[in-house]
Amino acid sequence: MLKSKRLLVLCSAVFLMCSAFLAVKGPSSDLKKKPIKLFNGKDLTGWKINGTEKWYVEKGELICESGPDKKYGYLTTDKFYKNFDLSLQFKQESNGNSGVFFRSTVDGTKVSGWQVEVAPPNHDTGGVYESYGREWLVKIPDEKEGFLKMGDWNTLRIRVVGDKVQTWLNGNAMVDFNDEKIGKADGSIALQIHDGGGIKVRWKNIMLEQL
Repeated sequence: MLKSKRLLVLCSAVFLMCSAFLAVKGPSSDLKKKPIKLFNGKDLTGWKINGTEKWYVEKGELICESGPDKKYGYLTTDKFYKNFDLSLQFKQESNGNSGVFFRSTVDGTKVSGWQVEVAPPNHDTGGVYESYGREWLVKIPDEKEGFLKMGDWNTLRIRVVGDKVQTWLNGNAMVDFNDEKIGKADGSIALQIHDGGGIKVRWKNIMLEQL
C-alpha cells in the first residue's frame, strides 16, 4: 500500500513537470507560421503604388512597366516584414531593370532600404544594393552571372533574419553576409521600376514566410 502511494505521488509530480514544460514551450505548430501569398493573382490588394509608373495585373501575373514619365516607381506592401523567407518568380521583358527591396520605406519615389537586384545579364542580379547610402554591399562574381535566364521565368529567394541576408537565383546561392545596419532596420517588401524608360517585368508566385 505504501509503495502504491509513493508511485502515485511520483507519477503526479512527473505529470506536473511535463505540463509545465509544454506550457512554456507551446505546441510546435505555433513555432512556424504558414507562408503568406503577398500577391493574390487578381489585383493589387495589400500593395501601394508609389510614383507614376505602371503596375497592373494580367492573366494572373503582376506587371511593372515604365510610364511616360520614365522615372523610378515602387510597389510596396502595406505591412512591414522584418524576418522572413521570400520567394517569387520574375520574367524580364525589354530592359528588365528592376529589383526587390526589403526592410524599406518610400517617401514619394525616394526609397530607403536594401535592394536585391533584378537586372539584365551581367549586371549583378541577386546582389544587394543600398539606395541613397553605401550603394553596393555585395556584387555578383562573373562565375555566377550565367544563372539568370533573360526572357524566361526565374526564381528568386531572399532570406533575411536579424542582420543576416541570403539570396538564391534559380536555386543557386548568390550572396550570404551579415550587416549591422540592416539588422536594426524594419520596413516593407517593395518591387521597383528603374528610371530611364523601356522597362517591363512580370512577377508571380510571391510567397513570404515570417520567421
